[in-house]
Amino acid sequence: MVKIYIAGHRGMVGGAILRKLEKRQAGGEDLTLVTRTSTELDLTDQAAVRSFMQSERPDQVILAAAKVGGILANNSYPAQFIYENLMIECNVVHAAFEAGVTKLLQLGSSCIYPKMAPQPMAESALLTDTLEATNEPYAIAKIAGIKLCESYNRQYGVDYRSVMPTNLYGPGDNFHPENSHVLPALIRRFHEAVRDGAAEITIWGSGTPRREFLHVDDMAEASLFVMDLEMEDYRRETEPMLSHINVGCGVDVSIMELACLVAKVTEFHGLILTDPSKPDGAPRKLLDVSRLARLGWTATIGLEEGIRSTYKWYLSQRVDGFRSK
Repeated sequence: MVKIYIAGHRGMVGGAILRKLEKRQAGGEDLTLVTRTSTELDLTDQAAVRSFMQSERPDQVILAAAKVGGILANNSYPAQFIYENLMIECNVVHAAFEAGVTKLLQLGSSCIYPKMAPQPMAESALLTDTLEATNEPYAIAKIAGIKLCESYNRQYGVDYRSVMPTNLYGPGDNFHPENSHVLPALIRRFHEAVRDGAAEITIWGSGTPRREFLHVDDMAEASLFVMDLEMEDYRRETEPMLSHINVGCGVDVSIMELACLVAKVTEFHGLILTDPSKPDGAPRKLLDVSRLARLGWTATIGLEEGIRSTYKWYLSQRVDGFRSK
């Protein structure tokens, strides 16, 4: 029997990982899955996390809990983003170690790479230049998470791994009108434009930045794939102080191309305008996923297919005409 604690199981990624593990459990794997909501366990509370880990004593930990948001949220709440993410990582990793956990997977973000990193961004680009200013606090916290895991590996001989996903989307995403990421924000805005009969819609920035998008179900599969890798295979593609693995689909689109695709899925037929006065963020963010591909994993869900299924899920959340999660 393997006892696995999934931190952040109510989030988009944690929820997808939990669903995959529950499917394995139903298929006969001897798994005990442990979860706690944020009201049951505050991961920024060191004493509470230590008490939980000592009581539960999981065999493995998947750290998918984080404070996340789009450009506006990162700009508006930088102190919260760096503080909460640092506390979550430090508390969970250290308490897991104290409880005897030898295997842990920490989920990061592609924003760890420099703003002007060569494209596609390889794992070796980490700490080679200046970060994108709009999400630097969050990026610093996620870089610290990688180094935290690597440091515990070096000093204590545990097996703590990190995966760095590209932009994620899918069921369970945040569709808040101000604090969401670009794809769910576009889905909501285009849906509302269709609902209200709007003739045009304006998107943030110039529309030229390019981004890569990965469906959360693919991310969940990749996370468990990396978690399950034999140590020999994992070490063949990583280094002790460059141990993280990129997770993406290897293809990017411009924000305008993305907007046009969302318009197609939501059946919006009006004009799509841009607002260059709003920040673009990094000009391009495409991950080099060759390390993961060599290990044997590639994404399977296409972007249009993924947007269609996400929009279907979004519509299923509507109550009395409209509700966003």
